[in-house]
Amino acid sequence: MNHLTRRSFLKSSLLTTAALSAPARFWAAVPGANDDIRIAVVGFGGRGGNHISAFRNMPGVRLVALCDCDTKILENTAAQLEKKDIVVKTYTDIRKLLESKEVDAISTATPNHWHSLITVWSCQAGKDVYVEKPVSHNVFEGRQCVEAARKYNRIVQAGTQSRSMPTYPEAWAWIREGHIGKIKIARGLCYKPRQSIGKVDGPQAIPANIDYDLWCGPALKLPLMRKKLHYDWHWVWNTGSGDMGNQGIHEMDKARWALGKMELPASVFSIGGRLGYVDDGETANTQMCVFDYGDALLIFETRGLPRSKEFQEKEWNKNMDKYRSEGIGQMIECEGGSTNGHVAWDKDGKQLKKFAGSREENHFANFITAVRSRKKDDLKADILEGHLSSALCHLGNISHRVGKLADPDELHAALKKDAAAQETLARMEEHLAANGVDIKQTKLTLGPTLKIDPKTERFIGHAKANELITRPYRPGFVVPEKV
Repeated sequence: MNHLTRRSFLKSSLLTTAALSAPARFWAAVPGANDDIRIAVVGFGGRGGNHISAFRNMPGVRLVALCDCDTKILENTAAQLEKKDIVVKTYTDIRKLLESKEVDAISTATPNHWHSLITVWSCQAGKDVYVEKPVSHNVFEGRQCVEAARKYNRIVQAGTQSRSMPTYPEAWAWIREGHIGKIKIARGLCYKPRQSIGKVDGPQAIPANIDYDLWCGPALKLPLMRKKLHYDWHWVWNTGSGDMGNQGIHEMDKARWALGKMELPASVFSIGGRLGYVDDGETANTQMCVFDYGDALLIFETRGLPRSKEFQEKEWNKNMDKYRSEGIGQMIECEGGSTNGHVAWDKDGKQLKKFAGSREENHFANFITAVRSRKKDDLKADILEGHLSSALCHLGNISHRVGKLADPDELHAALKKDAAAQETLARMEEHLAANGVDIKQTKLTLGPTLKIDPKTERFIGHAKANELITRPYRPGFVVPEKV
């Protein structure tokens, strides 16, 4: 028999009375038994495994459900948890999961094309959401996530974990105090090894353990034209956004954070291509994007090839380029010096300051803190932050996708008034030459300079680019225009 103290009885009675008098949407905000936050993880073939590990070991949180359209992954994971005395309900269809009254929050690490629809549906169902980066497959979707979070008063955390790291708030605040002058360029860097994914000669069979219709969801249901269904979806436009939206979103987010910009830039252009090999990937593996905020530039660089061609045959992973001290990171370049968010230097390279920051906070735990407080300002990476940084990745890719092949003279002519872009392009050309890529023969794609209306989050005067602000959706999997 359960024995209730007078205090616990009164507490329970007051909570019940408050809930009965509250709007219907309140019910999803009420924690489960013992005040635990009840979590369901959706999509865990990769990064989602970290979500499971984080929440199952977190005090005051219970992992109660799993959802994945790959039954092999689903059943194996549930069985492993049961060995640890954690029994969860399993679902293959997110829509069935969202009907459950026993789930308070959704944590999702599905492929990118599902992120926003899961977020919107979860908000509508009264669930809070931890959504992996990028939070969207396109600009429209990200904005709809923000609208849904606000309309339904949901707590939505973006999986940009650097927001919970200790040094960056201190470093960016120090810059804004003017210690090394105004920011001229916030540079994001994603020099990450990406080898060929191979090339197939026809449609590939879908494994029997995967519900492919559910896997595609909001994306077009296309034949599988690559060796692997999982992970390599990053490199095709139907489901991914290349490395700028995969690893690079973290560095994009920190660069924008340093600038302090809470809207999209005035313009963007891209130069790049998929170079060094021929495979079934579509996204650029070598790219530079320049975002103009008027008072500063955000320049993003992606490189998937190693330092030189010799390393394509050996130790590719250990031989990637660096820009100064950074390979995967950021460099904020100011009038009187620079910083990577950990150390600041003057213009001559002399170290000025090291940033220690406060204690690092677990990003998943920060989400739970905000779920309990019901204050979005408690989040380190509110969905609006996630949307804006994800949208930058999409904008750069759109310029690339509507661009045209250009010879080196055309590239340099297009950048003749932009010294920073010229310098970035020159280093890209050296990098490609070292990898045996002759850009006179294998031309780069020059994307147009696209002007942007930050208020509408659409391009000005470019219909083809605006078509890529959103996407065609399949019946049953539509990200709604009115959430």
